[in-house]
Amino acid sequence: MNIGQAAKVSGVNAKLIRYYESIGLIPEADRTASGYRVYTPHEVNILRFVRRARTLGFSIERIQQLVGLWRHRDRASAEVKRIALDHVAELEAKIAAMRAMSDTLQELADACQGDHRPDCPILRDLESSAPRLAQGNGRPRFRAAAGADQTS
Repeated sequence: MNIGQAAKVSGVNAKLIRYYESIGLIPEADRTASGYRVYTPHEVNILRFVRRARTLGFSIERIQQLVGLWRHRDRASAEVKRIALDHVAELEAKIAAMRAMSDTLQELADACQGDHRPDCPILRDLESSAPRLAQGNGRPRFRAAAGADQTS
């Protein structure tokens, strides 16, 4: 099948298929005499595999590892499990960081009156956390909100 058909069947757009081929994630497609790519059901299955791994948030590097393990039937499942659990740990850390951001923003929004007055705890917090540009000896320096100076 051609690249358009492979894209439709696999759910991976043609631009990504070309990219995946260029980085070796999928094998280089055979070409017709006129230079068009031709994909087999095997390559389409790899594309489906990659698409599913991407929906689970795996990086390209990890997907390359997983595709390699998937292709080699004599692999140990322990390696596959390790890759999956490493990814789970990263996802959990990202979720915790996003939860903390969300909680902080919610607290700031709750503290904001949201009325006609210019006082705003959200802006005050952002201002107090931002590095400040200070002039010293003719050279700009950044001063951290906590007061520590750093020369840039």
